[in-house]
Parts: sequence; structure tokens; C-alpha cells
Amino acid sequence: MSDPEFITPPALEPGDSVAVIGPSSGGAHDAPHVFELGLRRLREVFDLEPVVYPTARQSNDFLADSPRARAADLHAALRDPDIDGIIATIGGADQLRILRHVDPDMLRNNPKRFYGMSDNTNLNLLAWTAGVVSYNGAQLMNELAVPGELPDYTERYCRRAFFEDSMGDLEEGDEWTDEPTTWWTNPEEMGSPPEYEPNPGWRWEGGDEAVEGRLWGGNQTIIEWQLATNRYLPEADALDGAILCLETSETIPDADMVGANLMCLGERGLLERFDGVLVGRPPTRSYRHEPHREEREAYRERLYETIVEEVGRYNPEAPVVLGLDWGHTTPIAPLPIGGRVEVDPAAETVRFE
Repeated sequence: MSDPEFITPPALEPGDSVAVIGPSSGGAHDAPHVFELGLRRLREVFDLEPVVYPTARQSNDFLADSPRARAADLHAALRDPDIDGIIATIGGADQLRILRHVDPDMLRNNPKRFYGMSDNTNLNLLAWTAGVVSYNGAQLMNELAVPGELPDYTERYCRRAFFEDSMGDLEEGDEWTDEPTTWWTNPEEMGSPPEYEPNPGWRWEGGDEAVEGRLWGGNQTIIEWQLATNRYLPEADALDGAILCLETSETIPDADMVGANLMCLGERGLLERFDGVLVGRPPTRSYRHEPHREEREAYRERLYETIVEEVGRYNPEAPVVLGLDWGHTTPIAPLPIGGRVEVDPAAETVRFE
């Protein structure tokens, strides 16, 4: 079934033009070799023609001083009849500041597929409130321009997000990594893939009844900021029956702080409204800090236990799926924020309409 008030923008086709914009930070300015690899993969792997907009190559200082310019590039891409989709270069930490300059009616009246994650969760959630499906993932630099070869899993699911009407069945990848690299500052490392490890698979907790609803969420820090701002959230009853998705970033947030964020959702009367919860596999190390394997595994376990505990306190009937290949690890499957998804604990399946 579908909700008539939601719009899924039309799928791309090979040869289509996609706008590349910088609605968050200036990663392309700082690492042009990574940026160029992302553009090349759009052309050579996906047969899409990137059209680089002015903000895509601007510096962090310029973008921080110019939230209106970032919104203007988004509007220009939406209005341009020759542009078929929109891809963000990279995330950051202040996209919330551009939302006052974004016209939600532009998103709804010019529906085009938008791809971005991390800080771009802000635009995902604004699009949700406008009734438009967007994609949390397929971001240019940190997901399409990973060092070494583009993982088959990432390519397969990005193809679905680009070219198909549905993401279909979400499956576990064979391997994964959160290994930090310095290829941003060392171009010679671009050909060296990170070290992958076997995928431990998903973990199922919580309720055991199949549920189905519209996906809402993204990066947990951005959700926290959205709650604090309280300007761009949907009405509470609009979340009734939705499926919450959460992932954490390479800042490695304290498990108790993630739990506190969920507690706030619960005390606000929102956590109980979701029929299910999907959690991306959390990164456990970064270029700033690389703990021992035992510490990394203990952190992941502690984070999972905290999420399950808080969801169980406010919404014990909701099934919780932990460890999806989505978010700040590699490989990834973009998730359609606003798309309908069925979560079936008995069959252990996650299936998009």
C-alpha cells in the first residue's frame, strides 16, 4: 500500500544528469582527488553525468559563512529541468543552519531524488516533512569515492537507489570495515583498500510481530539537534506507525548519550509511536582514535544494549534490527527516508515496498 500524500521522485536513467552540490561542508575543496574519484565513479560505474554546482568546490569557511548560498544551489538544481537527481558531496556539522533558507514547497513541487547522509540527514528530514522520499546514502566522497574498488554491495544497492522504483529486499553484506584511512590527505593511498572483516550479520531484538511503515530518521546526532531546534519536525501523530532508523558517526558517541537521546524521544511521546527500529552498524574507530579490537567490540555491544534497553522501556512491542550495512561504515545500502518498509522478525527480513 502507499500513502497518497507522499511523493517518490522518479528513478534516474543511465545518461541522466545529476547535480553535485555542497549543502554541508567543504570536503571537495580540501580533498579534490577524492572529489574527482567520486565524479569519475558516477560516470564510469553508474553512467550518470555529474554537473558540479558552485558550492561543491567551495571551502569550509565560505560554506560556513554562506548558508543561503548552499540553499540556493539546492533550489537551482531543483528548478533546472535538465537535472534529474541531486547528490551531496560530503557531510559536516551545521546543515541545520541552511534549513531556514530552503523552501519545502520547492522540494515537493520539483521532486528529484536527493542522496546524502550524516549532516545531510537534515535535508532528508525536511523532505520527509514535505512528503518527499529522499535517500540517506550514496554520498559522493565518503561512500562512492572509497579507496580501492567500489564494493559490490555498495554498487548493487546504489544502483537500486538510483535506477529502480524500490530498494527491494535488504540483505546482509559479506564483509564490512570501519578502518580509518588517511587517503583524504594522502592521494597515493587511493588505490589501497581498507582491511575488511567478516560481517557478523544482523541482530534481532524486541517484538516478534511483523510491522510495516514509513521510514523516518538518519544520523542520531542530527535527530538530537532536530529535537532541540523543534522547527522542522513533523507533527507527532504523523509518526504513528513509522519505522525509526538510526546510525552513529565516526565521532564515536558515548553509548549513554545515545541512550539519553532515545530517552528524550521516549519522554516526548515519540519513541512509542514507531512500530519498529532499524540501526546501522556503528563505527568504532576513527582517524583520531583507534582502540584495540576488544574495546571496539565492547563499545558496539554496549551501544546495542543501550538502544535495545531504551526502546524496550518505551516501546517493548517494536522489533529492533541491529547492524544494518548503512551509515558511517563500508559498504552501505542507501535507505529511502519516507519509503515504506516491512520488518519481519519471524522471517528475519527487511523489505522495501
